[in-house]
Amino acid sequence: MSDLEKLTQTLGRNLKRWRGERGFTLDSLAARSGVSRGMIIQIEQARTNPSVGTTVKLADALGVSISTLLDQDRGPQVRIVAPDQAVRIWSSEAGSSTTMLIGTDERGPMELWTWHLVPGEGTESAPHPSGTIEMLHVTAGDLTLVVGEEQFQVPAGAAAAFEANLPHSYRNDGSVPMEMTLAVSVPPVSPPVPVHAAAPAGAGEPQR
Repeated sequence: MSDLEKLTQTLGRNLKRWRGERGFTLDSLAARSGVSRGMIIQIEQARTNPSVGTTVKLADALGVSISTLLDQDRGPQVRIVAPDQAVRIWSSEAGSSTTMLIGTDERGPMELWTWHLVPGEGTESAPHPSGTIEMLHVTAGDLTLVVGEEQFQVPAGAAAAFEANLPHSYRNDGSVPMEMTLAVSVPPVSPPVPVHAAAPAGAGEPQR
């Protein structure tokens, strides 16, 4: 079995598990994430390898890190991730890439990433849930950070933090490769309130 096949099966198994733990039906997860019901079924049955954007939407909707959806084994206290076990999420033919080093869900999803962007390349991200914080440290080159409609230059050695509930993107408009470390903290997601629990006292049976 190839690494991609193992990753697809792991994602399907973990997505189904976390959907069950959160008490989400296929329809409620589809509505919450913006991913179609049919796509969620295909992912859970390991019949497709979804895009990074789709995986991020599902993770955000479930209130877990991407690493939780992709990890096969999670240690109870200290977890060491070897370099060859880090998950390459995206790469381009020109050589740009993003790699998730490690993640946890102990107090809401947290992820640690490394980014490598060659000159002229970049990636865009849809808004994350309100309260999501991203912090980054540029170690080489210059980063062009766009949050909403504002653009910021982050040179090597500088750091930045922002709430990621707006569309945002990372670009390398310079002439040398850009390297950075990125940390993402997502607030926990509360499970949906059961219909019967939402009915006021004395209201009788909830309407179906």
